[in-house]
Amino acid sequence: MLNACVATPPKHLDNVCHIFDEKSGWYKKAKKASKRWNVPIPVNMAFMHQESRFVAKAKPPRKKILGFIPGPRPSSSYGYSQAKTDTWNWYRKKSGRGGAERNDFGDAIDFVAWYNHISVNKSGVKSHDAHRLYLAYHEGHGGYSRGTYRKKSWLVDVAKKVDARAKRYTSQLTQCEDRLNSSRWWPF
Repeated sequence: MLNACVATPPKHLDNVCHIFDEKSGWYKKAKKASKRWNVPIPVNMAFMHQESRFVAKAKPPRKKILGFIPGPRPSSSYGYSQAKTDTWNWYRKKSGRGGAERNDFGDAIDFVAWYNHISVNKSGVKSHDAHRLYLAYHEGHGGYSRGTYRKKSWLVDVAKKVDARAKRYTSQLTQCEDRLNSSRWWPF
C-alpha cells in the first residue's frame, strides 16, 4: 500500500510520447509551462531527463567518509529538476508560485521552463538551443556568461547529450502531439 503513494518514474525514458502516455497529466503540465515561458516542451523534458531521470525525490549522492560512511551531500539539489534550494526559492518568489515543490512534476517542469526563459533573456540563447541552455542551467547565468563550461569538457559532452535528446523528443512529439491534444484528458 505504501508503494502506491510513491511516484515512480516512467518506464520508457527514451520516448517522450510513451512518457506522456504513461504519466497522466504530465503533457498538460509540460504544455502549460512551455506556453507560459515560451520554451519548447522537448527542451524542458530533456533537461528533466538529464537531471533526475524523472525521479521525484532525486538527490545527489552523498560523499563517503573513509570510503564507506555516508557523509554530506555535495549540494542542496533536489527533485525532478535538481534545483538548489536558493535557486528554487528565487523561482518561487519571482514566478509567483510560492507553494511550489521540487518533487511535484508540474512545479518542476515550470521551474525548468522558467529558468530557460531567464537564460534566453539574460544570455541571448535561443529557446530551442538545448545545448547552450543546459550549459547556462548547470553553470548559472553568471558562470555561463564567463564561459566557465569551457574548462569542463565533461559538461560540454553532457550538454551535447541533452541537445540530442531534445531533438529526439521533438521528432517523437510531432508524431503524438495531435493525439495528446485531442485526448479525453486534455480539456480544450
